[in-house]
Amino acid sequence: MSPNKPVGILKKLLLRNTNQRRLISAWVALCIGCTLLLVSVMMWSVFQDLLQGKSSNDSLGSTFLTISKKVDDAAMANKEHAQFRAQDIKQIKSAPQVQDVGMLCPANFKVSASIGSGPMAFYTLLFLEAAPDRFMDQMPHSWQWKEGDNTLPIILSRDFLNMYNYVFAPSQGLPLLSEQTVKALGFTLTMGEGPNATNYRAQVEGFSDRISSVLVPQSFIDFGNNKFAPQVPLSISRVMIKVADPSDKAFTSFLEKNNYSTNAEQLRFSKMRSIVDIVSGATGALALLLMGIGALVFVLFIELTMSKAQASVQLLLQIGYSPKKLSRFLMAKYIPIMLSALSVAVLIAVSIQYIASQKLGSLQLNIAPLPSLFVWCAAACSGLVLLVQISYSIRKAIKS
Repeated sequence: MSPNKPVGILKKLLLRNTNQRRLISAWVALCIGCTLLLVSVMMWSVFQDLLQGKSSNDSLGSTFLTISKKVDDAAMANKEHAQFRAQDIKQIKSAPQVQDVGMLCPANFKVSASIGSGPMAFYTLLFLEAAPDRFMDQMPHSWQWKEGDNTLPIILSRDFLNMYNYVFAPSQGLPLLSEQTVKALGFTLTMGEGPNATNYRAQVEGFSDRISSVLVPQSFIDFGNNKFAPQVPLSISRVMIKVADPSDKAFTSFLEKNNYSTNAEQLRFSKMRSIVDIVSGATGALALLLMGIGALVFVLFIELTMSKAQASVQLLLQIGYSPKKLSRFLMAKYIPIMLSALSVAVLIAVSIQYIASQKLGSLQLNIAPLPSLFVWCAAACSGLVLLVQISYSIRKAIKS
């Protein structure tokens, strides 16, 4: 007897009553359920990355906020009222929803920027600040400076470039500038004034959507303040905070109570976080339910097939086939079918994320082209659960 003879006998006896239409329907139901589950996990992961600022652009959320003290009559009379003291920073760290606090260190010396010469020359006074690296949404490879370097890397707020292109340049007859052009141009920064004035070549290395400022490395701010304004004490008037939910009532009440101001539009927009969490949770629950229904349809198909082959199973057991051998045969038949449905679901989820990354990239919303670890874990867990369920159903059907 050839090695394939027993397999052929098992196939004829156990699978002769297989309804191909029902098998295809069960496969489609399982594939749809797995796809929806993986896509819902993928959506949750992507939105969390965007809302928590893990991508280079966190414009979908307000996790990072810049706060300052409101300028009132007292602050107009005494600038110290608009500055943050050590106790203020300590109080902010213990505020509701606050996860991290960082200070924006300003340059205490005069700074001016110039570019070009003749009728196309451009000159303006400028301010510089340094932010902690962990709060920055742009971190170029060249983001470093040490004493003796003549080139100073700069990160410019994208809002400043937009205001120049859409407001200032048209009214002054100046040319519009793209981000690539600004990075390639470079300009001269003059630090200090009088005989101690020093020129540096400034190079824009990136644009920030998170911080409205002109950012330079912290090492340069420390050096410049010591050299050009050694008598001026360091004063912090702006603080960056990372919050779990900026729309939380306890947090907004904290800001109002302490007379702190921030972008109110960001606070309102941050309510998208709770909406996304609710939608993602509901979608995930629905996808889990649909996957369960798909798996149930597939398992019921196997049990129905085994029920129709009950007499054949009894005959095979009587002539010496062990239940374990019959189980292995049926699992070798149905588990690849299950894995093919799961593989198609993974392929669809990967394709959706890749297409979404291309589409959102044009909107300056950067997401990874491949699904996160959560999606792969969900696929692995789904495959394991389905494998256990199918194996159990086959063994149960043979024993009964």
